[in-house]
Amino acid sequence: MTHPFDPYSVLPPVPQFTLRSTDIADGQTLDIAQCSGLFGGPGQDRSPQLAWEGYPDGTRSFAVTCYDADAPTVSGFWHWAVYDIPASVHELPADAGAVGGKNLPVGAKVLANDAGQAGYLGAAPPPGHGAHRYFFVVHALDVPTLDIAPDATPAWLGFQLLGHALARATLTPVYATPV
Repeated sequence: MTHPFDPYSVLPPVPQFTLRSTDIADGQTLDIAQCSGLFGGPGQDRSPQLAWEGYPDGTRSFAVTCYDADAPTVSGFWHWAVYDIPASVHELPADAGAVGGKNLPVGAKVLANDAGQAGYLGAAPPPGHGAHRYFFVVHALDVPTLDIAPDATPAWLGFQLLGHALARATLTPVYATPV
């Protein structure tokens, strides 16, 4: 069951910039490539291509997160968390979220998602639960690196982003597992 609440609405406001993708779009259903195969479905756990522009001067690095605010938990579900992406990088190719970070730009770091994998985990809402929103967000940061332990959680990354976010860009596709 989808809820209208935007989890980013409770954070201090920051300017927006532009996020584009050849794989996902606001309000559009995710392709099977961006869905999960972890639960026995046909998904491919392939992160979407993302490209961004119009971020503020002074941006020194980026972080990319994917969060399901509609997961049937009190804390949502983090599907992907990457940080320390160099400021010179303005695009992640499809499958940059391969487990272990092997397809990420040099210097970027990935945290384990809420399933415990260090990579992108595709959409897999419970059958019959309705469409979930997947917040793909690029965060422009005022520091080149974040002091985050490799075993930290995506929620901890989110807390650290709070004090360093100059701007953010968001795409929010949806997915409902067929019954």
